[in-house]
Amino acid sequence: MKTPFIHENFLLENETARRLYYGMAVDLPVIDYHNHLPPDEIVQDVNYKNLTQIWLAGDHYKWRAMRACGVDEKYITGDATDKDKFLAWAETVPKTLRNPLYHWTHMELAFPFGINGRLLNGETAEEIWDECNEMLKSPEFSTRSLLQQFRVEVVATTDDPTDSLEYHQAYQKEKNTDFLMVPTFRPDAGMKVENPDQFKVWVNKLEASSDKSISSFQDFLDAIKLRHDFFHEMGCRASDHGITEPFSDEFTDKECNTIFQKALSGKPVLEQEERKFKSAFLHYSGLMDHEKEWVYQLHIGALRNNNSRMMKKLGPDTGFDSMGDFETARPLSRLLDRLDRDNKLPRTVLYNNNPCDNEVFATMTGNFQDGTIPGKMQHGPPWWHLDQKNGIENQLEVISNMGVLSEFIGMTTDSRSFLSFSRHDYFRRILCNVIGNDAEKGLIPNDIELLSHLIEKICYLNTKKYFRYDSDE
Repeated sequence: MKTPFIHENFLLENETARRLYYGMAVDLPVIDYHNHLPPDEIVQDVNYKNLTQIWLAGDHYKWRAMRACGVDEKYITGDATDKDKFLAWAETVPKTLRNPLYHWTHMELAFPFGINGRLLNGETAEEIWDECNEMLKSPEFSTRSLLQQFRVEVVATTDDPTDSLEYHQAYQKEKNTDFLMVPTFRPDAGMKVENPDQFKVWVNKLEASSDKSISSFQDFLDAIKLRHDFFHEMGCRASDHGITEPFSDEFTDKECNTIFQKALSGKPVLEQEERKFKSAFLHYSGLMDHEKEWVYQLHIGALRNNNSRMMKKLGPDTGFDSMGDFETARPLSRLLDRLDRDNKLPRTVLYNNNPCDNEVFATMTGNFQDGTIPGKMQHGPPWWHLDQKNGIENQLEVISNMGVLSEFIGMTTDSRSFLSFSRHDYFRRILCNVIGNDAEKGLIPNDIELLSHLIEKICYLNTKKYFRYDSDE
């Protein structure tokens, strides 16, 4: 009988890797500390109607591949039926060989759908569509059931400071829930003074949500602090900032107030003013996080919305973002050092989008480790364009060579899909394989107890301790 493509030893190339995976990694709970899942769909325990809705909607990874393979936009974000969109994706899949989408697609079909003896293509699309849609009707495939199947212990959503968090509140009022759902503070909209119209709309929302009148930069910070306090009460233990570069220009509060007033009145903000404001915003955000012992997450380096024609047509987050090549090392050093000067640098996770920054980020974390918290400064897991087999392996090598791998906080999905939790399994298999290969080559001791503890720390224990999701403080 032919071995299925996704089989029990997929990516596990040696006996030690298999022992580590099946003896430790496979059954560890999942702490997904950064994702974009909709909390309302978790609270409502939604059953998606079909594969397109749960698998293709909002997935700009797949959309990029489909466009590259000549699929008309009608079948991607257009008005084609859900079935026709899925068929178009199925015909694209064979063309994605050696792209991580090929791995992820078949891992997600294998689990939770149990389809691992067939490859998805134009010929198998109809039967897979019908089988999976039938399964999606059952209670075992509701949003909460899927999270339970993937052994999720914590799911940390990404939330705007002006959000009411009504669904988080509703979930917390429930009894005997199977996993913890917490918000993450994502204040990116508060930095965008370069777009005065949007900025003013957001400030108005902040004013309403904080119940505080905002007429100055200090009022603005005070209102954000009120929302920061509220998020903390709701179990939030981390902020997240998606930035092109680590803004760290010199600024004064007086300058920031002038810039704030300009933006609020609808006047154009100069580039240097924008940089000063964003530098101040990131600094004060770090101070707030340090006060509450939160984790300060910085996603750095994406060049977004490159295609102006499609941005106008479809809006952001639709598959037209790529790696940037901004100056990183010196401004990142200034940003972190400015916080550290007064010993107010919080736990920090640095995510890079460009592989050229791997060594920069790994060595930068070492500059600000202070012995107070194991792994206080983290080179975060491979993000976006890097979260594939090669990217994961490269990042593990860099952390091992230039940091301390045993204190690494492991993988997160950064996803909008309830099926994407297979990426934790993908990471764990790759990690076990890397460690297993080293052990069998004699590069590290082939001591299963020692290596199993390393796997347990990276995949679960470090993350649980680092994010303090079980803390009431």
